[in-house]
Formats: sequence, C-alpha cells, structure tokens
Amino acid sequence: MGDLARLLKESWSLVEEHQDKVAGYFYARIFLSHPDLRDLFPVHMDVQRARLLGAIVTAVQTLEDPERFDDYLRGLGRDHRKFHVEPEHYEVVGGALIEAMRHFAGEQWGIEYDQAWADAYAVIASKMLAGAEADTNPPYWYAEVIAHERRGNDIAVFTVMPLQPLEFRAGQYLSLECPRFQPRLWRTYSPANAPRRDNTLEFHVRAIGAGWVSSALVRRLEVGDMVRLAAPMGSMNLDRRSTRDAVFVAGGTGLAPIKSLLEELTRYNRTRWVHVFFGARNRDDLYDLAELNRLAARYPWLSVVTACSDDPTFPGEQGNISDVVGRYGPWKEHDFFVSGSGPMVKATLKTLAELQVPSIRIKYDSFSDA
Repeated sequence: MGDLARLLKESWSLVEEHQDKVAGYFYARIFLSHPDLRDLFPVHMDVQRARLLGAIVTAVQTLEDPERFDDYLRGLGRDHRKFHVEPEHYEVVGGALIEAMRHFAGEQWGIEYDQAWADAYAVIASKMLAGAEADTNPPYWYAEVIAHERRGNDIAVFTVMPLQPLEFRAGQYLSLECPRFQPRLWRTYSPANAPRRDNTLEFHVRAIGAGWVSSALVRRLEVGDMVRLAAPMGSMNLDRRSTRDAVFVAGGTGLAPIKSLLEELTRYNRTRWVHVFFGARNRDDLYDLAELNRLAARYPWLSVVTACSDDPTFPGEQGNISDVVGRYGPWKEHDFFVSGSGPMVKATLKTLAELQVPSIRIKYDSFSDA
C-alpha cells in the first residue's frame, strides 16, 4: 500500500488548509443529490463536519498499519449503525468525498488522485460494512438516568442504566445522544467505570461554551430522562499480560477513562505500581480528587499527583500537567495512558517523546466536548 498511501497523503495536503470548506461542500453535495439523507444527520452540522475530517485523517494515517486500520474502520462501521446507514449510502458518500476534494484542489488534482481515493474508499467502505454486518447488537441502547450530580458550575457526573446489557471494555468511549434536548446530535464520552454487574455507566461531562450536547447534559439532564448510547469504540485498554508499571495522565474530565482503567486494576492488580497525574486550570476543576485520594489510601500501589495551571495558591504542583509529568520519572520502562483535550494530549505526547518513552507503550484518547 506504499504508493497508495503516498498518493492519499499527497492529495490530502492539497486540500488540508481548506478542510472545513471541503466538509461543507461534501455534505452539500450529498443533501442536494439525495435530500432524503438529510434526516439521518443532526440539525447542527458543525461537529459532524469535524468528525468527517477526523475519520478521513485517521483512515489515511492508519493505512500502513493493517491491524489498526482494520480495527478502526470496523468500529466506525458499527458506530454508524446509529445513523441507520444502509450499504447503498456508502457509494453516495464516496462520490461526494472525491468531488469535494477535487473541487478545492483545483488544477493540482490529477486523475491518479481520483483513482487512489476510489481504491482507498472501496477498502474503507468494505471494512465499515463488514464491521456493521458482524455486529449482532442493536444500533443503540436506551438508558435511563438514575443519578445526576453537579460538580461546580460546568461539570456534571451522572449515571445511567441501559435497558439492555451493553458490553464494553474499560478505557473505551461511546457516542451518546440526548433525544429530549438534542435529537440526532451525538457526542462521544468515556464511561468512568469498568464494566459492572449492575450494568450501570458513569459519565463525566463539562459544559463547554454553547455546546449543544454538553450543556444539556450538565444543566438540563435530570434523573428519569432517557439517553441513547451507541456501540463502544477505542483501544485505550489495559494489557493484563504487561508487568510494567503504569502512568495515567488526565486533564479535566479526561479523568473519566482513567478512572475506568483504575477500577479495572483494583480488581486484579497486585504487582504494578500505578502513578496518576491529574491536571486542571484551578482546584475547583479537580472535581473528583476526593475519590482519587480515597483510592490511593486504599491501594498502596497507587499514587496521585495533582496540578493546576492557573491557580497560584494551589498547594500541589503548578503548571500544565504535560510539563508536570516531566518533573518525575524516569519513565522509559512504563506504560502510559493519556486522556484529555486535544492540546493537552498533544503536549503530553511531546513531553513523552522528549523523555524517550517508546511510542508503542503510549495509549491516548483526546476529546472535545460540544
């Protein structure tokens, strides 16, 4: 796939600076040619456009890693079942995608790029379809909110009970929709717990600005409301075979999947030292610190370091959590798990690279509440 990967990356570089316009043009072509497909998508398309671009970039980046490429696309196919996507829709999407890129690349676009994207998209579609067809689960699960707690002005911790069993692995994420307030508008969140016998899932959400979904989940969601959950995705999971000590780095509500992994470790770990670095802007944003400290007091293999980047009187570490991690160590022989906003994850990965932590030992999950 070497030549194909080269052509895809080369052609994508021609339109990358116009990617928002590419996404807008792409959806416009779909809805103009097939108006009936508009009802499959949310009213507000801003995040949906960003997700399209994210999926394209991820697919291109993983093309030369067959196992990761296959896992990602099969998971994407399972996830898209929530939109009621049918096999015939894939052809429409492929044509619109190539047309959008061709339009913004202009004269630099060549027939070889057309063929490369047609070939790549055929593989992408086949793997997504295979993932969707192999999934025997429902396209989504209804779940009832059984607890909802505000943590400060803009953070909520709430628990839901799916009406049917929902299997997932600690560290994964899934899409959530709140039909009462924002129908057809899905956002991804990570459960903050490992799978439990009672089938409940806990979520940590921060309301960001005028975020359509996050604001509703924090400020309007109530006990008794129903949400919908889509198929779990992601590979930020623990390897039980690993004997290396572990470092968890969390920024803000990126703590959720870290807590999920910690809960799993409490069930079997006896030999691995685990270090948690939890960072936020100020002490009020360290919304679940009491629970982390409770876990650290109970399990001698667990240590917790906290940091604030914009709270000079905070008694813990000062600065961005990505920098704080670098003050400790050495970390070359540890497994790393990183979760937080895009900039936080990027900064942490940069620090770990400077510390010469092998990338194969780093798993990460970045998010954007909206």
